[in-house]
Amino acid sequence: MSTIAETKIEADPNVPIIRMTREFAGTPEQLFRAHTDPKLFAQWIGPSSLETRIEEWDARSGGSWRFVSTRDGEEHAFRGCFHEVRPDRIVQTFTYEGDPDGVALETLWFEDLGNGRTRLRTQSLVDSFEGRDAWLKSGMEIGVNEGYAKLEEMLADGTV
Repeated sequence: MSTIAETKIEADPNVPIIRMTREFAGTPEQLFRAHTDPKLFAQWIGPSSLETRIEEWDARSGGSWRFVSTRDGEEHAFRGCFHEVRPDRIVQTFTYEGDPDGVALETLWFEDLGNGRTRLRTQSLVDSFEGRDAWLKSGMEIGVNEGYAKLEEMLADGTV
């Protein structure tokens, strides 16, 4: 019997931050690899209705990235810089190119829960409460949950 996990998404009332938490049936090493290997990342990121192509990917401290998600000929591009990449944590910027002034600072933590399980915690600091609330109203939880469900399947079938 499998259970479908949901991602806990919280908006901080005092700072324009979105925090997300989800547990995975995979090791921290597997989760780290899924976030740093461009071929793996492109397979799970975002809603199931989108396809993703990686245009730039240098997953190291000081590196940068860019990917484009497509659906029915429509493209949405995202880019950023990896500020710190280490096995337990990634710090990066995140920009949706459709809103180039909205740059978020994101931190991801890979917490070993033992027995092959990992808690992924993320934090996205955006430039304003309005920007944060726009993200929350955009339907981002659909992309987050569908993407992480694909990642769970990849962990289960040995792809990662």
